[in-house]
Amino acid sequence: MAASPGGVDLTVEATLSLDSTRGSEALYLNCLLSALGRLDQILARALVATQASFEAETDEIPFRGLYINPNHLSSFLSRQEPVRRDAQDKDRVGVPLYKSVEEYPPRLAWLAKTFDLTLFDMDSILLALAPHLDLRYERVYAYLQDDVTRRRPSVDLALRLLCPAEDLMLAYPVRFSAEAPLIRSRLLRLVPEANQTDPPVLARYLQLEEQILYFLLGHKGLDARLKPFSQLCETPALLENLSLAEELQRALRALVLRAQRTNRPLKLCFRGPTGVGKRRTAEALASATGAPLLVVNLAQITASAPEFGETLQLIRLAARLHGAMVYLEDFDAPLKDEPESRNQQLTTFLKDDAGITILAGESQHRAVTDSSIEIINVCFPAQDFTARRMCWQENLQQLGVHPEASVLDALASRFRLTQGKIAEAVKAATHDALWRAATETPEAVSAPTGVRPTIGELFASARALTSSKLSELASKIEPTYGWKDIVLPPDQLSQLHEICNRAAHGHIVYGEWGFDLGLLGKGINVLFSGPPGVGKTMAAEVIANELQLVLYKIDLSQVVSKYIGETEKNLHRIFQEARASSAILFFDEADALFGKRSEVKDAHDRYANIEVGYLLQKMEEYDGIAILATNLRHHMDEAFMRRMQFIIEIPFPDEEHRRRIWEIIFPPQAPLDVDVDCHLLAQEIRLAGGNIKNIALAAAFNAANNGRVIRMSHIVSATRREFQKLGRSWNISSAGAQTVSTMPAHRT
Repeated sequence: MAASPGGVDLTVEATLSLDSTRGSEALYLNCLLSALGRLDQILARALVATQASFEAETDEIPFRGLYINPNHLSSFLSRQEPVRRDAQDKDRVGVPLYKSVEEYPPRLAWLAKTFDLTLFDMDSILLALAPHLDLRYERVYAYLQDDVTRRRPSVDLALRLLCPAEDLMLAYPVRFSAEAPLIRSRLLRLVPEANQTDPPVLARYLQLEEQILYFLLGHKGLDARLKPFSQLCETPALLENLSLAEELQRALRALVLRAQRTNRPLKLCFRGPTGVGKRRTAEALASATGAPLLVVNLAQITASAPEFGETLQLIRLAARLHGAMVYLEDFDAPLKDEPESRNQQLTTFLKDDAGITILAGESQHRAVTDSSIEIINVCFPAQDFTARRMCWQENLQQLGVHPEASVLDALASRFRLTQGKIAEAVKAATHDALWRAATETPEAVSAPTGVRPTIGELFASARALTSSKLSELASKIEPTYGWKDIVLPPDQLSQLHEICNRAAHGHIVYGEWGFDLGLLGKGINVLFSGPPGVGKTMAAEVIANELQLVLYKIDLSQVVSKYIGETEKNLHRIFQEARASSAILFFDEADALFGKRSEVKDAHDRYANIEVGYLLQKMEEYDGIAILATNLRHHMDEAFMRRMQFIIEIPFPDEEHRRRIWEIIFPPQAPLDVDVDCHLLAQEIRLAGGNIKNIALAAAFNAANNGRVIRMSHIVSATRREFQKLGRSWNISSAGAQTVSTMPAHRT
């Protein structure tokens, strides 16, 4: 059934692309067609022998292959099996297509040398490949197997066609065992018929792995089963262009080039937070060796692929076919839920892998537990201030933006972002700037100079990239208050400015002046104490607004747990996520969590003291801003007090401060009656700023329902309600009542 060049040519030429040049493609096509021609000769002889065996049967079989012939069964049971081959062709049937590996098509010869295949193995691959090039082979296979539904070659057919002699047919099934190169290396799969359950090996049919089919046809894509979590990268990256220490660059390049030169396996484990350049470094190393990089996300494998171990085998096959360096992202993710089984499968993958493999993750624990696998750990620390500043500058200069040094200092010191996150923040700010320009001045969008992000947009995009996992245990507060909104005594106000100055200039004191040597934590711990409503939360918002950082208010009900150890886990998550997001932590009612340690009388006291001790440790290690607020300062543990850089006592406002609060509490657009006397209100209403805010809001609603102008009478009525909520009575003094009563009714 030798296929003519015209018949097979069109099918192959439509899908075949071996190399970049047309000449090499045509050369490989001719080699493949020549191999198929030799296969056709074996099939032609087998067809003749099969036809002869059919003619030897005396009865007519109008529907051959669709039912079982009783006469055929009788002849088999009496050991009078029909002739399987023409005796005259036994020296020509079952011999290899070629006498040596080098005579086969180049890609098939490469498979043989790489995976230690025999000539029989190569012929089996060609047998399975043929229907992908010409569908007429399916009809031939069905006829030879006497079954119109078996259109792919089975193990039995492969043995009958390719075995050199009848007495060797029992030995050749070993070539299809689980440990045989064809099966172990995932070149072929033995697939049962859809309607069969656990059929014998002889009944299974040969199916090429998708990657092998792509390889033989010259396709460069990945197996469809790998595409959801893998990609093949050929990025011309250079180590010199990365923000890596020079000694780290030299060491990595030397290790990789040595492994490539000696053809020895190399396992590297890149450890560090997301975005510090682990993947870019792997791309540069692959580029230095001239190999592509096969990037695989192990976390996505566990989510989408049912068989973790089988998928790893497909990854290994893809890497060998493409000559790629393997980069396994999030290597610690699959070890969380089923650590033992997946660790063993990952260990097997690494043992069998003879190339260069890089594991990457954030965790500091060992990638695998098997000590026999040599893995070199490479630490990628978080970028320091200088590296972050340079990264911001480089990304902005690419846009033609040259911000002042103070702006770069603020971005680098307040947001501990990695280089990947910084590039993402600049890109997001550019998109925001483009939208702003399109909505405000559309003609600016097409300007030659382009649209550049503002400082505010850069800060906003940096905040947006901070971790959102804190939302599970904390409430995000959008700061709205500024310096003009808060009324405090001069000393307390000065301390708030000192907090902001310390946050803004930490890189100078700790970095340039060397004060970070020997310090465990370089954070800022602040304690606000004072009665309810005096402005502790507002002060935290003012700091966050000034520094343009995210503020999270910790929900103690979600943190404190009655189960032993859970509180510590929650606190660990809070400080870990806060460190990654550069957030300000605000612990309200902190005495409930940071209270004094007590004398140990039972197990509960012991574990409660352990929680306090753990908090002390985390507070000392934290290098961000943590603000504690309490109404009962004397209930706080003394150890916490010693660790506070700032302790600010916010007093109950005196008459002068209450007057200033009344003057700013009403928005400028509110219809306030001109005779509202803030001095009188400060004298008569001795409440904190939080209560004054409640009164002003209630008075505004009273006015909206009655007169649409906020008058003293509305404020007096709202004040009585506020005192009623507090469980206290309030009556305006006689002088104050007289003043209110003499005010005109409709002045604005």
